Amino acid sequence: MFKRLLITSSLLLTIISAESKSLNAPVAKFDLKTINSESIKVKGTKKGLDITDAKGKVVFIELWGTHCPPCIFSIPHYIELKNRYKDKIKIYAIEAQGTSTDRLKEFVKEKGINYTILNQQENLNFVRYFSSRSGWRGAIPYLVVLDTNGDVVDIKRGMVSKEYVEGITEYLLKKSANPTLDNNKTKVKTEDSNKS
Repeated sequence: MFKRLLITSSLLLTIISAESKSLNAPVAKFDLKTINSESIKVKGTKKGLDITDAKGKVVFIELWGTHCPPCIFSIPHYIELKNRYKDKIKIYAIEAQGTSTDRLKEFVKEKGINYTILNQQENLNFVRYFSSRSGWRGAIPYLVVLDTNGDVVDIKRGMVSKEYVEGITEYLLKKSANPTLDNNKTKVKTEDSNKS
């Protein structure tokens, strides 16, 4: 009995070790599933993510929850941002509180959400990979911003302001149009930057 337990434990540790190494590999590939059963192909890169349907766009990936007041407060900001910038941005919101897909669909309809919603349980391997790369430890809301090249440019823990999401979007779109824009001389004007 002890020998069987030892072998099982050893095998389990080998599997976990192999899985954690593959999660840290920047070339990991994922086929994400939205709550509407749409497929999104994602590949890890050294500096961020290559998302098939987001090439050339500013990307927001937020881990959030339907029972999280700051998350719910941010929804109108993202709706407005998506309406304003349409095809220049992509917003992916991964629900991380265990809400069922059916309830998420109802929630999206109730709130008028116009951006992509994913369920953590259906995309767990990606969420683990994302966590290992971004440092997410479970607190929500948690936002990662990618530039038009798919490179991570900012990570925000906690609620972000409307001014922040608008400011970073404008900055990254201008930077995309003018790659020589000097990062050191241009500061994104946000409430968050005014606090420092």
